[in-house]
Amino acid sequence: MEQKKNPKADLNRNSSLYFVLGLLVVLLLVWGAFEWKTYDEQNDYDISLNVEDMLDEEVPMTEQIKTPPPPPPPAAPEVIEVVEDEEEVEETVIESTETSQEEEIIEVDDIEVEEVEEDVEVPFAVIEDVPVFPGCESAGDKKACFNEMMQKHIRKNFRYPEIAQEMGVQGRVAVMFTIQKDGSIGNIRLRGPDKNLEAEARRIIEKLPKMTPGRQRGRAVRVPFSIPITFKLQ
Repeated sequence: MEQKKNPKADLNRNSSLYFVLGLLVVLLLVWGAFEWKTYDEQNDYDISLNVEDMLDEEVPMTEQIKTPPPPPPPAAPEVIEVVEDEEEVEETVIESTETSQEEEIIEVDDIEVEEVEEDVEVPFAVIEDVPVFPGCESAGDKKACFNEMMQKHIRKNFRYPEIAQEMGVQGRVAVMFTIQKDGSIGNIRLRGPDKNLEAEARRIIEKLPKMTPGRQRGRAVRVPFSIPITFKLQ
């Protein structure tokens, strides 16, 4: 005889429902795990324990400013007695400085004004009468004679400094000097590549003889002059 199954005893009949219920329970457990919160135990804290710390803070002190008392009222002025001046004061008479027609005018002699000689400096190239080098008194072209005599003087007194020779120093020294109103040489200025060469150039210029001073409009004037001195090793 064949045995028949009881439909109530079929376990697979409600399996889908059980699966949904089980999934819902799992979701609720996961949600509860995420939302679960813990709190620290709350202790009773006595605020009075911090009173000393609060009292340690510096409290600004205020001081009442005393207003100074008002100044005392000024003293009453003394009574001034008016004394009559019995002394007579002489009046000062101011006389007029204007001359009257009756006064005589004294004639004053002509006043001589002394001319002050100006310290004029005229360049050698434009002066009317150039300074005369000794030996050029009778020369027709005194400027050319002056330059020629200057070259002769330099060649005659030229001496190459030994220190400059040992060091191999050479070059050109620009020499500037002034022929004074009395014919002497002054205001010597030099510019060169070496102090030894400048010293030798100064020595040569200081040996120049006294000259006849240059003249402008008949008056002696100072005449600046410049000349180069070349130092060259052979």
